[in-house]
Amino acid sequence: MNQAEKRQYLIRTLLDEQPRYRGMRIPPDESDQKRLLRSLFNIRLPGSVSIDFLSVQDEYLKEAAKEKGITDLRDLTPVMPGIYLWQGDITTLACDAIVNAANSGMTGCYQPCHNCIDNCIHTYAGIQLRNACAEIIDAQGYEEPTGQAKITPGYNLPCKYVIHTVGPIVQGKLTGHHEEQLASCYRSCLQIAKENSVRSLAFCCISTGVFGFPQQRAAEIAVQTVREYQSTNQSQIEVIFNVFKDRDYEIYRNLLR
Repeated sequence: MNQAEKRQYLIRTLLDEQPRYRGMRIPPDESDQKRLLRSLFNIRLPGSVSIDFLSVQDEYLKEAAKEKGITDLRDLTPVMPGIYLWQGDITTLACDAIVNAANSGMTGCYQPCHNCIDNCIHTYAGIQLRNACAEIIDAQGYEEPTGQAKITPGYNLPCKYVIHTVGPIVQGKLTGHHEEQLASCYRSCLQIAKENSVRSLAFCCISTGVFGFPQQRAAEIAVQTVREYQSTNQSQIEVIFNVFKDRDYEIYRNLLR
């Protein structure tokens, strides 16, 4: 099957899983098909699926990643020893691990085609990632606490692992407790990376989106916490501060000069 045939197979299979969508017509336009497929990935609850589906899905997503363009960490230049600043789509970065700003349910964003990083990572990793996160939550018996971290494979992403952390939600005034929770996210991710022999780790801007943490202060905490961890633990983990917005890039560039 070519990419179009794989995409239509995946759409038909996911539609057939949901009684209310059975018989829905697949749109002829490629961009509409891609949006529909992503939406179906997003709303699908954790659960088993056929080996045939996973095989086609994995082939499709790996090819889609190549089409978007993969950035290899080895092609980037550090801004200082052991630290990089990179602006781009974290789902296209080839490194050992990337950090996902998860919610407390940890199974991803269920809003179709939402532009949060949690949605993007789960979409392009494939449905295995949601299943893996659901297993973690089921095993521990409670939602993921703020400031901790869990690790899963990256599945169809170019990274080996995804490290999931739940950042603080800021509603109203920023407090010291919020700041300590955010610092804990960075420390927990670095620690679990160390425990799993991760050599390179890309951080997104944790909590600065819909969670409402002020961008400038979040970046200051991120940089300070990473530097302190590297110094205290003689850490050899290469850290990439990944940003998507121009404003975040300016903030980190100034902090890392």
